[in-house]
Amino acid sequence: MLAYRLPRSLLIGGLALATSLVVGVAQGADGNPEATTRDYHYSDAHLHFVDFFQHGDGLGDLLDAMDTAHVDHALITGIGVAKKWQQDAPKKPRYYMGDDAPVYWYSGTDYILAEALTRAPKPVQARFSPFITGFNPTDLNAADEIRQLMAIYPGFWKGIGEVFTRHDDLTRLTDGETPRANHSALMKVYALAAEKGLPVLVHSNITSKREGHEPLYLNEFESAVRDNPKTTFIWAHAGTSAELTRRLGRIEWLYDEVERMLETYPNLNIDLSWSVLEPYLLDDNGQPRSRWVKLVERFPERFVLGSDVVGRFGSVGDILSSYTPFLDALSPATARNVARDNFLRWVNVPLD
Repeated sequence: MLAYRLPRSLLIGGLALATSLVVGVAQGADGNPEATTRDYHYSDAHLHFVDFFQHGDGLGDLLDAMDTAHVDHALITGIGVAKKWQQDAPKKPRYYMGDDAPVYWYSGTDYILAEALTRAPKPVQARFSPFITGFNPTDLNAADEIRQLMAIYPGFWKGIGEVFTRHDDLTRLTDGETPRANHSALMKVYALAAEKGLPVLVHSNITSKREGHEPLYLNEFESAVRDNPKTTFIWAHAGTSAELTRRLGRIEWLYDEVERMLETYPNLNIDLSWSVLEPYLLDDNGQPRSRWVKLVERFPERFVLGSDVVGRFGSVGDILSSYTPFLDALSPATARNVARDNFLRWVNVPLD
């Protein structure tokens, strides 16, 4: 069910909103000021309200999970496709890769999210930045459909995405044209995003799972970023995916391409959600890789974290806390930016 219920933070007498500091420094038990700890609060910059069957735990469970995990704010979006349950399937699939049945573009996901969130109290709504995702990125009508949805819920939407392009088996299972980041339909969407001041979260794998020696699909995404300089782009997973990692391991040339893209395009930002953590940000021993630490320090306002949970919210805290070794390797100011403040700036939420 997606019915709204009050989270624990309201039931016990108050809404757990943002605290004054994202990164706090405290003395150790012996009073030594060098024995410090950091208390991270987060903006979850990649979170799906529903799964590939358009079901989820609901807003109450999400708020409980956010309170427990010290998530002050979240990018919240639906899932732009739905998995078909075919007549000849032995049982209902549990995931979009559960069988060979296709997935189809599903506009209802935005209405599911909007109805759940607009019925919530205003302080609850203030903790979320809803993004539009329920459109076919190969349909030249897409920008008009997004404009219509914005008129139905005026002032509600804060961004567009996650837009699925070049996404492993998800791409293979969609009917019709292959979604790609520089498709003509999406170029119209990017122009609309620039007009309305909305950031766009795009999933565009940097390569395929069989061509790990070269950035096979990078030109598609790069041309979209280059040709839309007034659009704020967020590159989901820095062009990686769990499937790419399973098939290719760590892509040795990924760092160089991400660095070059950041140097070249000031309108590009990087989502470090979970498939980037290992094996890129952390090494095999769970220690931060120094070159990624230095890159984030060079561009301290260009990176965000996300759990990328899909309709089930119990793991949000574990996922975000797994970034602690990397955040600890950053300066306090940069760690605060990456953990929480960067995303708030992109969606114009006041910082405390």
